[in-house]
Amino acid sequence: MALNMVDCGPKTGLFFNCPIMLILSISEEKKMTIPARGSTVDVPAPAIDPGVGMEALYARLADVIPRAEWDLHLPVIAAISALKRERRAIILSHNYQTPEIFHTVSDLTGDSLALAREAAAVDADVIVVCGVHFMAETAKLLNPEKTVLIPDPEAGCSLASSITPEDVGRLRRQYPGAPVVTYVNTSAAVKAESDICCTSANAVEVVESLDADRVIFLPDEFLGKYVAARTDKELILWKGHCEVHEKFTAAELRRYRQQYPGVYILAHPECPPEVLAESDFTGSTADMIREVGRRRPEQVFLATEISMSRNLAAEFPEIRFIHPCYACPHMQRITLPGILECLRSMRHAVEVDPLVSERARRAVERMLELGPREKR
Repeated sequence: MALNMVDCGPKTGLFFNCPIMLILSISEEKKMTIPARGSTVDVPAPAIDPGVGMEALYARLADVIPRAEWDLHLPVIAAISALKRERRAIILSHNYQTPEIFHTVSDLTGDSLALAREAAAVDADVIVVCGVHFMAETAKLLNPEKTVLIPDPEAGCSLASSITPEDVGRLRRQYPGAPVVTYVNTSAAVKAESDICCTSANAVEVVESLDADRVIFLPDEFLGKYVAARTDKELILWKGHCEVHEKFTAAELRRYRQQYPGVYILAHPECPPEVLAESDFTGSTADMIREVGRRRPEQVFLATEISMSRNLAAEFPEIRFIHPCYACPHMQRITLPGILECLRSMRHAVEVDPLVSERARRAVERMLELGPREKR
């Protein structure tokens, strides 16, 4: 293992210490007036009773969604479901989406790798990506003829903002001959300057697949250090960080261990190395889900975005989840009203510059050609 650090410019972005609460109001005309980023959407009261199926679903979600909120969500969920059928639309949701989205209107859920694979094979006219902008761009790269929508185009990513195509070009000139591995948490323009993409689930496998002793790995410094500890290749790293995962500290995890004896701690590899060292398991969101399902500990703490913990609490009600209060401000921009509005108006269609799309697509496809990784 060898590391060579390259500095980058300052990061931008906001950080929220707790999840955003969705607030709806009911007008005298029995319609729901829903804020939708600069406009309002009137949703008629549902013509059909959501029925026993939704009540059974709520029984699973009662510990993570208050009843009052659930009752307000129901007509929006019904309207989204109707529009999905009308538009021949499918909704892809990342594991960091809030429970009222993740467990109700989503057709396919997963981590970035799973969503990329699903996007490549999806059978629909319209794809709605409930995630951040680079995820929607990736879906568009793999489905250039389909309409890809994102409910809020301002849903960005601190990692994607940390590096530009010009930065990649300078690194290539500085380290001639070194292949460039780019984390999917980047813009299409950056992917176009790369040789191959990776996710946190397959980063080690991607690096090991390259016939080179030196690899430029961008832009996540902490994920790069995690990979570097598991390969003999020299990695040239960039100092990009996830604004959520970088907030976790080893001292914080030790406090959780003291407060909750026996707690099983799982950490995302975007966390600082000292946090990974303090955890019991490190892996992508998909890895963490599999590990929780396999081990079934009595108490769990996930060092990652809070919605992931809340979604798993609904899946594993017998496990006590100690929820972190770190929410991604970008993921939180995606809301049920926003999904409804983008399906109704077909606004916020994602487009990729044709000058970069073919090269960016090839970098993503090279990653997918490695095939499904063996589950561990």
